[in-house]
Amino acid sequence: MKNNSKIPSKAEIKKLYESYIEYFTIVMENIIDILHAEVKLSAQPTYKSRVKSFNSYYKKILRLKPEETKDSDSLVLLTDMMGIRMICAFIEDMQLGLEQIKKVFDIKEIEVKGAEKKFSEFGYESIHVLIKIPDTCKPPIELFEGLQPLGENLVCEIQIRTILQDAWAEVEHELIYKTEFNPLDTPLRRKLASLNAMLTLADITFQEIRDYQNRIQKELEERRHSFYDIADNLIDEKPKETEEKDINRFTPHANGTIDEMLLQALHYHNEGNLEEAIKIYSKILEAINPADKNIIAVIRKHRGMAYFSMNNFDAALQDFDISLQYDPKAFRTYYYKGIVCAIQKNYEWAIQNYSKSLEINEFQAHTYFRRAMAYFEIQEYEKSMNDLNNALNLGMPPQDCKVLQEKLTKQFGLSV
Repeated sequence: MKNNSKIPSKAEIKKLYESYIEYFTIVMENIIDILHAEVKLSAQPTYKSRVKSFNSYYKKILRLKPEETKDSDSLVLLTDMMGIRMICAFIEDMQLGLEQIKKVFDIKEIEVKGAEKKFSEFGYESIHVLIKIPDTCKPPIELFEGLQPLGENLVCEIQIRTILQDAWAEVEHELIYKTEFNPLDTPLRRKLASLNAMLTLADITFQEIRDYQNRIQKELEERRHSFYDIADNLIDEKPKETEEKDINRFTPHANGTIDEMLLQALHYHNEGNLEEAIKIYSKILEAINPADKNIIAVIRKHRGMAYFSMNNFDAALQDFDISLQYDPKAFRTYYYKGIVCAIQKNYEWAIQNYSKSLEINEFQAHTYFRRAMAYFEIQEYEKSMNDLNNALNLGMPPQDCKVLQEKLTKQFGLSV
């Protein structure tokens, strides 16, 4: 590549650079395989990869490494010759993905790009990570005719972005970097700045919605398990175990919307402040449109569970009945109603509700188990055994079935 004038030959540099493209492509494919295997997010990221175009590469080495370009016969290395984009669904996933990448690869550099820019400037935040290429990701160099090893300084850039950030990057590249954009064109600058701001706001809003869903789901799960624990103790069929639960609580701040009021009610419900929970459930029922059947069904179900926790079984049954009028396919509400009936020792009615629940969704281990318990109480031992077997087949923990199993075994005159 050297010549007397020390002026590098663009044609020779291009030939050398393009001879490594297949090698770079395989390296990136191997890195992406590792990312697929090791990075686990609730919404799995997607990946894009590219080898830097020669024209971009050539301009950059002349700008950043002119002396090395003139004096070297080997490929001049840049940090972004190989680029992988990890595209996440939510802002939160970017940091979670970064933490997992740090555990898998040798990190050379981390840079958050765009964070310092104002909305009036071009640029959109993303995380750029430079990783050392693991030896396992490098194909044997001897398989590629004429290639020389590139040494330990070879790196790959992983850009971590959200879906909207990636969309902005693609559009920005087309509108700004691939055209002669006039920085003095104020109307265009304003439009692009506005678009940038809207995308940023959309990303933040998506994250806020996801945070709300995660919080409410945590409260719903805890409320459901609390209901089951109370039922188990009242029915007195399951061995009692005390277990300390480490639940990451939050303090809700209800500002008046239905969602915020529901979140606060669930929080009070799970904290055991049942009277406050019932008050808020009732306020929600007063505030919503009678035509909003799904919302009424949900709130009635939750309030019924709160009444149940206060041992007000008649009020609980009334709310469950009204909830089912608005949502006849709510299999869990039939299940909850069956539990209340069983506690009241109305086993025939409990069985009817468990059966209704199973008609809607037959894959419920706990519902088969509860119905088995009710069948046992009315001396329908064969039906009880069948339901118990169904519960076990669907994954009911054997230790939870042990007491009932021993009772049935004794009734059938068999040894345990």
